Amino acid sequence: MVAKKSRIVIIGAGMAGVTAANKLFTATGSKDLFELCVVEGGSRIGGRINTSEFGGDRIEMGATWIHGIGGSPVHKIAQEIHALESEQPWECMDGSSDEAKTVAECGFELNPTLVDPISSLFKNLMDYAQGKKVFDESTETESKGDVEYGKLGDKASEVCTSNGGLGKLSVGSFLRQGLEAYWVSKKNQDEELKLNGYGNWSRRLLEEAIFAMHESTQRTYTSAGDLLTLDYSAESEYRMFPGEEITIAKGYLSIVQSLASVLPPGLIQLGRKVTKIEWQQPETHINNGYDDTRPVKLHFSDGSVMLADHVIVTVSLGVLKASIQQDSGMFNPPLPSFKTEAISRLGFGVVNKLFLQLSSTHATKGQDFSKFPFLQMVFHRADSEFRHKKIPWWMRKTASLCPLYHNSSVLLSWFAGKEALELESLKDEEIINGVSATVSSFLSKPQKKEKENCHSHELCNGNVNSKENSEVKIAKVLKSQWGNDPLFLGSYSYVAVGSSGEDLDTMAEPLPKLNSCGDEPATSPPLQILFAGEATHRTHYSTTHGAYFSGLREANRLLQHYHHLGV
Repeated sequence: MVAKKSRIVIIGAGMAGVTAANKLFTATGSKDLFELCVVEGGSRIGGRINTSEFGGDRIEMGATWIHGIGGSPVHKIAQEIHALESEQPWECMDGSSDEAKTVAECGFELNPTLVDPISSLFKNLMDYAQGKKVFDESTETESKGDVEYGKLGDKASEVCTSNGGLGKLSVGSFLRQGLEAYWVSKKNQDEELKLNGYGNWSRRLLEEAIFAMHESTQRTYTSAGDLLTLDYSAESEYRMFPGEEITIAKGYLSIVQSLASVLPPGLIQLGRKVTKIEWQQPETHINNGYDDTRPVKLHFSDGSVMLADHVIVTVSLGVLKASIQQDSGMFNPPLPSFKTEAISRLGFGVVNKLFLQLSSTHATKGQDFSKFPFLQMVFHRADSEFRHKKIPWWMRKTASLCPLYHNSSVLLSWFAGKEALELESLKDEEIINGVSATVSSFLSKPQKKEKENCHSHELCNGNVNSKENSEVKIAKVLKSQWGNDPLFLGSYSYVAVGSSGEDLDTMAEPLPKLNSCGDEPATSPPLQILFAGEATHRTHYSTTHGAYFSGLREANRLLQHYHHLGV
């Protein structure tokens, strides 16, 4: 009599799920050990990787960057499949080769002598928080400037810890204390010094606004809508690969497609949304009504069911959060408290990208679009009376607006948090009007007299009548909508204040939970539910390579299990 093969079902055909399937399918002897299936609720593979096209350019609606090429499995695959070169234009193909033009609201282009010190301060504070640099006065290799920034970091950390208590420090509060310490170190300067040619902007207001611009960028890096919710102590655990950060010429999706190409047709089933996962806890032997030799029963939205010995769950942390907050009954019996508490504590934010195609009237056919700069935007504070009334609130934490690459007709901007969610609800016309009003304010240059004597509300709120006004016409827009997509409910995870790296490890623990000896409880079938995805990797969370590593981890866990069984 031929022994029945075990069945492994992977939920989700994103990076983690497809990587796990690739590893399991290609493992020596796997076809004799188990049958494999990937079920995907959507109509495509890739998950939060979604390569598309807009305005004739290849763009990424989701994952965009290879975060460091040294040792990155994503970069290695991209090299192997020759995905790093393409004749078709693609997003950020030349990186950020154009020098950024930093402009303050009302159209005041900022001198690098104002911008660079604050930009360096922010970068060094983040390096300090992430443990990338250890500053030591006695070490000759440290520059005087680095040591000074290190002192500011020490001071900021000390003040924040004494105020909030150990373990409660956020990245946001640390950064602001660092800015305060910087101002104290420059106390010989008049905080409210009026700067010639910058209207109602004082030095301190400009420095704070430049700092806020970098905070807005950091929000998109981390997906924390508010940096005050981003845990400081966990920041140093996050790891990046060395080397440059690059985009993939033939699209990020080419990586997932390559991994999936070894799988036979039909192994990945699209349009198969799982609504309930029934499993067996220790001491519980529930006959699932079909075949109690397979402990896990999957229910699908179309009413069908599937039985499995092992299920690898790769859904997003956002979906898991919804499943426990709404008591949706996705897991039956419910997930144990150690798992739900980790899910609750960890952060999961929304980051969206906005693509805008410039109208052909902006440049004569055959001419370039290079007049639009790599624009960094410095906004007035929320309580300022000089804020341009026509700039919508959802634009005010957008740090930059720039062409996809030099001479592209497509502009790109990033949104995070509540602004990203608001973007999803807006009509195209509302977006075009809001962006146009913003661009008008920033690229309309005040005349010389106005620069010197800009004290009236009319002159400083962007309503400047100048021949140098730059009118930009936007033909159409395209936006990602990760926040309201029921298959994701957000973009990527972060370690929130109140959680820790240990919660990420807890996310990766299989069910039933291993006992203290590292073995599964003998009273229930082992490794029924396994978890993979970027939110299950302690040091590479929020990344595609973190998802890749997690998929390998769970595939190897099952392969080791069958190896130990001697099957």
